[in-house]
Amino acid sequence: MTLEICKLWKCEKKCDYCFLVFRVIIGLLFAMHGAMKFGFMSDFTISGFAGAMSIPVWLGVIAGLVELVGGIAIALGLFTRVFAALGGIQMIVAFIMGHMPNGLNPFTNGGELVVVFFASMVLLFGYGAGKFSLDNLLCKKCK
Repeated sequence: MTLEICKLWKCEKKCDYCFLVFRVIIGLLFAMHGAMKFGFMSDFTISGFAGAMSIPVWLGVIAGLVELVGGIAIALGLFTRVFAALGGIQMIVAFIMGHMPNGLNPFTNGGELVVVFFASMVLLFGYGAGKFSLDNLLCKKCK
């Protein structure tokens, strides 16, 4: 995978490493965001999250699992496109349900992180896991 900007700046050799760093950071942050919903690294609870969002607890569990498991998988580069698609859809739903009631501007409705995660998921879906990933290691013919 070589991004067009890497060709323009003549940095193709470093591009795979940069994308690895990007994927791992986004994956870990997404996983931590999900872990918080289950009370890891915070005093938050899944029922508190579900209550705040006015959704059933089982939907809160699914949201937390998509973020926790999906984030870990993305960081490892495993089923990256699948989890990026699920994460992107979840971020659209999160923005609509949790932030749009307070306006469309993500800077005033608290939705900046959701928008950044969504943009990241679009990029990961489009480019996949990259050279340094379990997807690449396990599926040579999938390129």
